[in-house]
Amino acid sequence: MTGTALITGGQQGIGLGIAGALADAGFRVVLASRSDPDAPAVRQALERLGPNASYYRHDLSEVEAIPALLDAVESEAGPVTALVQNAGVPARVRGDMLEITPENFDFVLDVNLRGAFFLAQAVARRMIARPAGPYRSITFVTSVSATLVSIERAEYCISKSGAAMMAKLFAVRLAPHSIGVFELRPGIIETGMTAGVKDKYTARIEGGLVPAGRWGQPSEIGEVVVPLAQGRFAFATGAAIPVDGGLSIPRL
Repeated sequence: MTGTALITGGQQGIGLGIAGALADAGFRVVLASRSDPDAPAVRQALERLGPNASYYRHDLSEVEAIPALLDAVESEAGPVTALVQNAGVPARVRGDMLEITPENFDFVLDVNLRGAFFLAQAVARRMIARPAGPYRSITFVTSVSATLVSIERAEYCISKSGAAMMAKLFAVRLAPHSIGVFELRPGIIETGMTAGVKDKYTARIEGGLVPAGRWGQPSEIGEVVVPLAQGRFAFATGAAIPVDGGLSIPRL
Protein backbone atom coordinates (compact mmCIF):
# COMPACT_ATOMS: atom_id res chain seq x y z
CA MET A 1 0.00 0.00 0.00
CA THR A 2 1.14 3.52 -0.85
CA GLY A 3 -0.58 4.97 2.21
CA THR A 4 -4.01 5.66 3.64
CA ALA A 5 -6.20 8.30 2.05
CA LEU A 6 -9.20 9.74 3.88
CA ILE A 7 -11.67 11.33 1.47
CA THR A 8 -14.61 13.26 2.87
CA GLY A 9 -17.71 12.96 0.72
CA GLY A 10 -15.99 10.14 -1.12
CA GLN A 11 -19.08 8.05 -1.76
CA GLN A 12 -20.29 9.99 -4.79
CA GLY A 13 -19.48 12.62 -7.39
CA ILE A 14 -16.06 14.26 -7.31
CA GLY A 15 -15.16 12.46 -4.09
CA LEU A 16 -15.76 9.06 -5.65
CA GLY A 17 -13.71 10.04 -8.68
CA ILE A 18 -10.86 10.96 -6.35
CA ALA A 19 -11.25 7.78 -4.29
CA GLY A 20 -11.19 5.63 -7.41
CA ALA A 21 -8.02 7.25 -8.71
CA LEU A 22 -6.25 6.89 -5.35
CA ALA A 23 -7.34 3.26 -5.00
CA ASP A 24 -6.02 2.52 -8.48
CA ALA A 25 -2.72 4.15 -7.45
CA GLY A 26 -2.37 1.77 -4.51
CA PHE A 27 -3.78 3.80 -1.64
CA ARG A 28 -5.96 2.31 1.08
CA VAL A 29 -9.02 4.53 0.76
CA VAL A 30 -11.35 5.51 3.58
CA LEU A 31 -14.56 7.36 2.77
CA ALA A 32 -16.39 9.56 5.26
CA SER A 33 -19.69 11.37 4.87
CA ARG A 34 -22.95 11.94 6.67
CA SER A 35 -24.74 9.33 4.53
CA ASP A 36 -26.02 6.19 6.19
CA PRO A 37 -23.60 3.27 5.73
CA ASP A 38 -26.43 1.26 4.15
CA ALA A 39 -27.29 3.96 1.61
CA PRO A 40 -27.19 2.68 -2.00
CA ALA A 41 -24.50 5.23 -2.98
CA VAL A 42 -22.23 4.03 -0.17
CA ARG A 43 -22.69 0.35 -0.99
CA GLN A 44 -22.09 0.97 -4.68
CA ALA A 45 -18.98 3.03 -3.96
CA LEU A 46 -17.45 0.31 -1.77
CA GLU A 47 -18.21 -2.34 -4.38
CA ARG A 48 -16.54 -0.22 -7.04
CA LEU A 49 -13.47 0.54 -4.91
CA GLY A 50 -12.82 -3.03 -3.80
CA PRO A 51 -11.59 -4.70 -0.62
CA ASN A 52 -9.11 -1.98 0.34
CA ALA A 53 -11.86 0.59 0.87
CA SER A 54 -13.91 1.34 3.97
CA TYR A 55 -16.57 3.80 5.04
CA TYR A 56 -17.37 5.80 8.18
CA ARG A 57 -20.35 8.00 8.83
CA HIS A 58 -19.18 11.49 9.79
CA ASP A 59 -20.93 14.84 9.59
CA LEU A 60 -18.29 17.55 9.12
CA SER A 61 -20.36 20.00 11.14
CA GLU A 62 -19.98 17.75 14.22
CA VAL A 63 -16.41 18.70 15.09
CA GLU A 64 -16.63 16.98 18.46
CA ALA A 65 -16.81 13.63 16.63
CA ILE A 66 -13.47 14.09 14.83
CA PRO A 67 -11.22 12.27 17.39
CA ALA A 68 -13.44 9.18 17.33
CA LEU A 69 -13.44 9.17 13.53
CA LEU A 70 -9.65 9.35 13.29
CA ASP A 71 -9.18 6.76 16.03
CA ALA A 72 -11.41 4.34 14.14
CA VAL A 73 -9.67 5.01 10.82
CA GLU A 74 -6.21 4.49 12.33
CA SER A 75 -7.30 1.29 14.04
CA GLU A 76 -8.60 -0.24 10.81
CA ALA A 77 -6.56 1.33 8.03
CA GLY A 78 -3.55 2.95 9.68
CA PRO A 79 -2.56 6.60 10.05
CA VAL A 80 -3.90 8.98 7.43
CA THR A 81 -1.17 9.96 4.99
CA ALA A 82 -3.42 11.80 2.51
CA LEU A 83 -6.45 13.80 3.60
CA VAL A 84 -8.72 14.99 0.80
CA GLN A 85 -11.19 17.56 2.05
CA ASN A 86 -13.83 17.15 -0.63
CA ALA A 87 -17.18 17.10 1.18
CA GLY A 88 -19.26 20.22 0.84
CA VAL A 89 -22.82 21.39 0.70
CA PRO A 90 -24.42 23.82 -1.75
CA ALA A 91 -26.59 26.76 -0.87
CA ARG A 92 -29.90 25.47 0.47
CA VAL A 93 -31.75 28.08 -1.55
CA ARG A 94 -30.50 29.78 -4.70
CA GLY A 95 -31.78 33.31 -4.85
CA ASP A 96 -31.28 36.91 -3.85
CA MET A 97 -28.32 37.17 -1.46
CA LEU A 98 -30.22 39.90 0.37
CA GLU A 99 -32.68 37.21 1.47
CA ILE A 100 -30.18 34.69 2.91
CA THR A 101 -31.14 33.65 6.43
CA PRO A 102 -28.60 33.15 9.23
CA GLU A 103 -29.65 29.50 9.45
CA ASN A 104 -28.89 28.81 5.79
CA PHE A 105 -25.64 30.79 5.95
CA ASP A 106 -24.46 28.83 9.00
CA PHE A 107 -25.44 25.50 7.42
CA VAL A 108 -23.03 26.04 4.52
CA LEU A 109 -20.14 27.48 6.52
CA ASP A 110 -20.42 24.87 9.28
CA VAL A 111 -19.61 22.14 6.75
CA ASN A 112 -17.55 23.82 4.05
CA LEU A 113 -15.38 25.93 6.32
CA ARG A 114 -15.61 25.21 10.04
CA GLY A 115 -15.86 21.43 9.74
CA ALA A 116 -13.16 21.28 7.10
CA PHE A 117 -10.80 23.37 9.21
CA PHE A 118 -11.07 21.32 12.37
CA LEU A 119 -10.73 17.98 10.57
CA ALA A 120 -7.60 19.23 8.81
CA GLN A 121 -6.29 20.57 12.11
CA ALA A 122 -6.77 17.21 13.83
CA VAL A 123 -5.18 15.26 10.97
CA ALA A 124 -2.24 17.68 10.83
CA ARG A 125 -1.59 17.31 14.54
CA ARG A 126 -1.48 13.53 14.22
CA MET A 127 0.78 13.70 11.17
CA ILE A 128 3.25 15.92 13.02
CA ALA A 129 3.17 13.69 16.11
CA ARG A 130 4.39 10.66 14.15
CA PRO A 131 7.86 10.08 12.77
CA ALA A 132 8.14 11.00 9.11
CA GLY A 133 7.44 8.03 6.86
CA PRO A 134 5.50 8.04 3.61
CA TYR A 135 4.83 11.43 2.04
CA ARG A 136 1.90 13.18 3.70
CA SER A 137 -0.52 15.67 2.22
CA ILE A 138 -3.76 17.55 2.71
CA THR A 139 -5.76 18.57 -0.34
CA PHE A 140 -8.68 20.97 -0.15
CA VAL A 141 -11.22 20.66 -2.95
CA THR A 142 -12.73 24.11 -3.22
CA SER A 143 -14.27 25.51 -6.41
CA VAL A 144 -13.90 28.15 -9.08
CA SER A 145 -16.42 29.90 -6.81
CA ALA A 146 -13.48 30.77 -4.57
CA THR A 147 -12.90 33.67 -6.96
CA LEU A 148 -15.88 33.75 -9.37
CA VAL A 149 -18.99 35.47 -8.05
CA SER A 150 -22.45 33.85 -8.09
CA ILE A 151 -24.75 36.24 -6.26
CA GLU A 152 -27.55 33.67 -6.11
CA ARG A 153 -25.41 31.46 -3.83
CA ALA A 154 -23.29 33.95 -1.95
CA GLU A 155 -22.80 31.81 1.14
CA TYR A 156 -21.30 29.03 -0.97
CA CYS A 157 -18.86 31.43 -2.64
CA ILE A 158 -17.87 32.85 0.75
CA SER A 159 -17.22 29.35 2.10
CA LYS A 160 -15.02 28.42 -0.85
CA SER A 161 -13.09 31.67 -0.72
CA GLY A 162 -12.44 31.05 2.97
CA ALA A 163 -11.34 27.50 2.23
CA ALA A 164 -8.85 28.82 -0.32
CA MET A 165 -7.21 30.91 2.38
CA MET A 166 -7.37 27.96 4.76
CA ALA A 167 -5.31 25.91 2.31
CA LYS A 168 -2.64 28.61 2.17
CA LEU A 169 -2.50 28.84 5.95
CA PHE A 170 -2.08 25.10 6.38
CA ALA A 171 0.53 25.03 3.62
CA VAL A 172 2.74 27.54 5.41
CA ARG A 173 2.21 25.99 8.84
CA LEU A 174 2.97 22.43 7.70
CA ALA A 175 5.76 23.06 5.19
CA PRO A 176 8.53 22.68 7.84
CA HIS A 177 7.17 19.19 8.52
CA SER A 178 7.29 18.16 4.84
CA ILE A 179 3.51 17.90 4.70
CA GLY A 180 2.20 19.18 1.38
CA VAL A 181 -1.00 21.17 1.20
CA PHE A 182 -2.84 21.87 -2.03
CA GLU A 183 -6.06 23.40 -3.27
CA LEU A 184 -8.04 22.16 -6.27
CA ARG A 185 -10.66 24.40 -7.86
CA PRO A 186 -13.06 22.31 -9.95
CA GLY A 187 -15.23 24.06 -12.48
CA ILE A 188 -18.45 22.70 -13.96
CA ILE A 189 -18.26 18.98 -13.18
CA GLU A 190 -20.91 16.43 -14.14
CA THR A 191 -22.17 15.04 -10.82
CA GLY A 192 -25.42 14.49 -8.98
CA MET A 193 -25.02 17.91 -7.38
CA THR A 194 -25.09 19.61 -10.80
CA ALA A 195 -27.79 17.42 -12.33
CA GLY A 196 -30.50 19.97 -11.56
CA VAL A 197 -28.77 22.69 -13.59
CA LYS A 198 -27.43 20.49 -16.39
CA ASP A 199 -29.56 21.97 -19.18
CA LYS A 200 -28.74 25.52 -18.07
CA TYR A 201 -25.00 24.95 -17.97
CA THR A 202 -24.85 22.77 -21.07
CA ALA A 203 -26.28 25.67 -23.04
CA ARG A 204 -23.77 28.07 -21.51
CA ILE A 205 -20.89 25.69 -22.17
CA GLU A 206 -21.96 25.37 -25.79
CA GLY A 207 -22.08 29.16 -25.87
CA GLY A 208 -18.41 29.43 -24.92
CA LEU A 209 -18.43 29.63 -21.12
CA VAL A 210 -15.87 26.81 -20.85
CA PRO A 211 -13.01 27.03 -23.37
CA ALA A 212 -12.68 23.22 -23.38
CA GLY A 213 -16.26 23.08 -24.63
CA ARG A 214 -17.52 20.33 -22.33
CA TRP A 215 -18.41 19.28 -18.82
CA GLY A 216 -15.63 18.04 -16.55
CA GLN A 217 -15.73 14.52 -15.10
CA PRO A 218 -15.06 13.46 -11.50
CA SER A 219 -12.28 11.15 -12.66
CA GLU A 220 -10.40 14.17 -14.00
CA ILE A 221 -10.22 15.64 -10.50
CA GLY A 222 -8.89 12.30 -9.26
CA GLU A 223 -6.17 12.31 -11.91
CA VAL A 224 -4.86 15.57 -10.45
CA VAL A 225 -5.04 14.43 -6.82
CA VAL A 226 -2.93 11.29 -7.28
CA PRO A 227 0.46 12.93 -8.00
CA LEU A 228 -0.18 15.45 -5.22
CA ALA A 229 -0.79 12.64 -2.72
CA GLN A 230 2.23 10.71 -3.99
CA GLY A 231 4.57 13.62 -3.35
CA ARG A 232 5.41 14.32 -6.97
CA PHE A 233 4.60 18.00 -6.45
CA ALA A 234 6.08 18.33 -2.97
CA PHE A 235 7.90 21.62 -3.61
CA ALA A 236 4.69 23.12 -5.05
CA THR A 237 3.02 23.06 -1.64
CA GLY A 238 0.41 25.79 -1.34
CA ALA A 239 -0.48 25.65 -5.03
CA ALA A 240 -4.06 26.36 -6.09
CA ILE A 241 -4.83 24.32 -9.18
CA PRO A 242 -7.84 25.06 -11.40
CA VAL A 243 -9.45 21.95 -12.90
CA ASP A 244 -12.05 23.69 -14.99
CA GLY A 245 -11.30 23.44 -18.69
CA GLY A 246 -10.18 27.07 -18.75
CA LEU A 247 -13.37 28.45 -17.20
CA SER A 248 -11.61 30.71 -14.72
CA ILE A 249 -9.13 32.24 -17.15
CA PRO A 250 -9.99 35.96 -17.55
CA ARG A 251 -10.96 36.78 -21.13
CA LEU A 252 -11.90 39.86 -23.10
